[in-house]
Amino acid sequence: MSGGLAPFYDGWRKCNARLVGALRTLSPEQLGLRASPSHMPIWAIAAHTAGARVYWLCGVFKEEGAETTPFTDPASGNGWEDDESTPRGADELVFALDSSWKIVDACLKRWSPQMLGDEFTREIGGKTQIHTRQSVIMRLITHDAYHAGEISQLLGAHGLPEIDLWRP
Repeated sequence: MSGGLAPFYDGWRKCNARLVGALRTLSPEQLGLRASPSHMPIWAIAAHTAGARVYWLCGVFKEEGAETTPFTDPASGNGWEDDESTPRGADELVFALDSSWKIVDACLKRWSPQMLGDEFTREIGGKTQIHTRQSVIMRLITHDAYHAGEISQLLGAHGLPEIDLWRP
């Protein structure tokens, strides 16, 4: 099949582009908005979203491309959001989301429906977990949507334009 899985997940690509488009215009002050002192600021939520893609696809599934992102040691699980003393700007976040999306896109173009059940293991907390390509695709789609919604609500709560991921 030409294009692998990519045609089936084109909506995910569009959602990523809309998230990137919204973040691109935000000032450092706006990127620092958070729901409460105990919650991550917008910049950290966006960084976490990008880093999770690299963690799962490169760190767990051993796909190539981590070196083209800011998250060159994906198996470590450490991301920008783990260091709030170094806030990230719009350009850095756009690069993180765009570069991590290139890895997603390459996987979706290369993987076939027959590969969705392939199993991979992850050791965490002394336990072995088994994940399939399908389970991680769903994890990443819902993770992206969850955090994009979180960012959208924060923007709206502060009188800024919300992100409409599903506009035609």
